[in-house]
Amino acid sequence: MTDAAAATGGGLRERKKRRTRDALLRAALLLFVAQGYERTTVDEITDAVEVSQRTFFRYFANKEEVAFAVQEQVESHFVAALRSRPAGEGPFDAMRAAVLDAWDTLDEAISEVVPVDLYMRTYQLIESTPALLAVHLRRSTELEERVARLIAEREGVDVDADPRPRVAVAAFTGVMRVTGRLWGQGEDTSVAAIRRMTETYLDQIGPALSAPWRPSV
Repeated sequence: MTDAAAATGGGLRERKKRRTRDALLRAALLLFVAQGYERTTVDEITDAVEVSQRTFFRYFANKEEVAFAVQEQVESHFVAALRSRPAGEGPFDAMRAAVLDAWDTLDEAISEVVPVDLYMRTYQLIESTPALLAVHLRRSTELEERVARLIAEREGVDVDADPRPRVAVAAFTGVMRVTGRLWGQGEDTSVAAIRRMTETYLDQIGPALSAPWRPSV
C-alpha cells in the first residue's frame, strides 16, 4: 500500500469513528431528554445506533461522560473566545464579551455534532436532574480555576499570590450559575433567552455590589 493510500485509509477510519461517536452521542441525548437521564440505559443507547455495548465503552466511559460531552465542547468554545479577546480589555469585560460571543456562535461550534435545540434541552435537563447538577457544579469549579489562571496569564499576575483573578472569575461564574438555573426553570429555553438573561445579570454586578439599593429620600 502506498503512503497516500494508507493516509486515505486512516482518514476514512477516523471519519467512521467520528460518525459512530456522534451517533451514540445524539442517540443518548435524545433518550435523556425524552425519558430522563436515570431511566435511560446504555443498552437503549446502543440499540438505537445498532452497535454493541463494547462499542459504546470504546468512546465513552459511562452515561455521565455522554451527558456532558457537548457541554465540555461549549466550555472549550467559551475559553477559546476568552483567549481571543483584546489584551487591553479588562478581565470582567473580556469574560462578558467572550460568553456573549460564545452564545452568538454556538450553532457553528456544535451543529456538526448535535442540533443546538438538542443541546439546549440537554442543558435544561442537567439543571433539573440532581445527579447531573451535582456533576455540573463540580465541573463548574474546575472551569472556574481554569479561567482564573487564564485571566491571570492575560493580566501578567500570579494567580496564587494575587486574589483578583479568582475573585473576578467567582463573581462571573456565580452569575452564570444563577442565570442557568433561572433560565432552566423558565418557559423560553432558547439560546436567545439565556443570552439575554446572561447579559442583563452580568450588567447588574457593578450596581449590585457598589451602588445603594434604596432610593434616595
